[in-house]
Amino acid sequence: MQEIQPHQQLTQMITGYTVTQALYAAARLDLAEIIATNDLLSVSDLSEKTGADTDALYRLLRALASVGVFREKEEGVFIMTPMAECLRYGNPHSVKAMALGMGHVFYPAYQELLYSVKTGNGGFEVHHGKKVFEYFNQHQDQAKIFDRMMTDFHGGETMPMIENYDFSACEKIVDVGGGNGEVLIRLLRAHKELEAVLFDLPHVIKRSEENIENCGLADRCSCVGGSFFQAVPEGGDAYILRHIVHDWDDTSAVKILSNCAKAMKPDGKVLVVEAVIPSGNDPHPYKWLDLTMLLIGGRERTEKQFREIFDAAGLQLSRIIPITPLVNVVEAVRK
Repeated sequence: MQEIQPHQQLTQMITGYTVTQALYAAARLDLAEIIATNDLLSVSDLSEKTGADTDALYRLLRALASVGVFREKEEGVFIMTPMAECLRYGNPHSVKAMALGMGHVFYPAYQELLYSVKTGNGGFEVHHGKKVFEYFNQHQDQAKIFDRMMTDFHGGETMPMIENYDFSACEKIVDVGGGNGEVLIRLLRAHKELEAVLFDLPHVIKRSEENIENCGLADRCSCVGGSFFQAVPEGGDAYILRHIVHDWDDTSAVKILSNCAKAMKPDGKVLVVEAVIPSGNDPHPYKWLDLTMLLIGGRERTEKQFREIFDAAGLQLSRIIPITPLVNVVEAVRK
């Protein structure tokens, strides 16, 4: 094959937005679900089921098939591929919610990336008129997609975290910003002697309490509402912050970590579950996710940057424990 020239590589990158929007359209139309559950539908049949224009729908599917999402088995008849399967909610590696969320809410905010790079401020707020969590509080339909996107994106980390970090010395775990309680539910099932506190904003806790009760864990897990900028529940042996610290700038992150340091037992630990950005030019997915964090006012961090915010919060980084190829438990103790 002829080697792709630099200008051709850049052209592919520059027009990468077309793939993002094509996947968003496919997810909104439920194409993967329809094709997977119906035998050899023609594009005409698909257009009737989706309400899309037949010719335009064919052109969308043809483009997606050219990058391995669907495959044209015969003229006008498309079938599933492994990547197409990941556009179904039932797939354990589903990215359908990501296609919907990134393609609708975050995609237009990226128009303000230059603003963010020039100012260091969040372009998401400039575009949408609200900070990211305020936006989702006021758009519950999009909030549900975002919650599903986070669960799908990070859900595979939970068991590796439980298996690779030793919780045996802990009696009480506090999950700060624990959302629906998925982490604590699995942790409590794996360690029958543990007690836990699920801490999040009051409106989140209202939903979480039912989830904890339905799992039969209400006797071992209390649900507490509040703001981690004010205080967190006291007396924990370990405070889990799973993909929480990266949502905030350094000043805000230090405030959250300081409150954990004040609340935990003298020999307690803070466990930040996040990526640690490597130095150098090697590719890393979180170097790109960091641009999204820039847009919303947060950041992914290097080991040096973690040490700096821990130090400012009265903590010191004690060790970094890989739990997946991309995500770590960054452990900190009191200085």
